[in-house]
Parts: sequence; C-alpha cells; structure tokens
Amino acid sequence: LTIMAAGSPTGGIPCLLIEIMKEPVGGSAGLGFSIGGGIDQDASRNPWAPDDTGIFVTNVMPDGPAARAGLNPGDKILQANGYDLTMATHKDAIKYLTKKKEQIIRLKIFRPDILRTRGNPAM
Repeated sequence: LTIMAAGSPTGGIPCLLIEIMKEPVGGSAGLGFSIGGGIDQDASRNPWAPDDTGIFVTNVMPDGPAARAGLNPGDKILQANGYDLTMATHKDAIKYLTKKKEQIIRLKIFRPDILRTRGNPAM
C-alpha cells in the first residue's frame, strides 16, 4: 500500500494506492470484492458515509485478490486505472472495474484512518 495525495504531489485528498490482479473465478476474472453506491443510488442508505454518493467497497472475499491487496469494506474508490469514480453511476463503476482487457486494477481509495496514519507509511 502506498499513501499519497490525489490531485497533486503536495496536496489533495489523502489516498491509498492498491493494485489487484484479477484471478479466474467460474469462467471469468474476479477481483474478490463488491461495491455499492454511485450518483444514481440513494446516498442516505450508505452505511459508511451517510449522504456520500461515492463508490464504496461493501464486501471483500476472504483470501481473494482484493483481500490480499489490502482492500477493506468501507473503502471509498476514487479512481480505477485512472478513471475518476467520484461522480460515477453504480453501473459505470462496475464497467470500469471489470474491463476484460485489464488484468490489473490500480485503485486510489480513501479510508478514514489514512488521516491518522499518513505520517506512518508502514501502517
């Protein structure tokens, strides 16, 4: 995991960079996590950040690719392979996360405890 600030090297939203390698699961390539949210969803039902329309990780499969990479339920996905997901619909987020031609997904995520651990890259 790498801690950085999205937007510029000197400022912006503190985020983590997580790289996930897709693995074959039942005939397709899986990432081992599920998402919820999006600008087209009811943000008042978001259990991690009420009224936030972002894309959030809702479930991480134990021992799956996402779990091994360090992704956690409640992580907010800001980008996937350079695609901005901060204003994405749920359907668009799924489309960017599951592109068949991309075997590695590089995520920029926000996690509330980043603010507490920002000075400690070892986490």
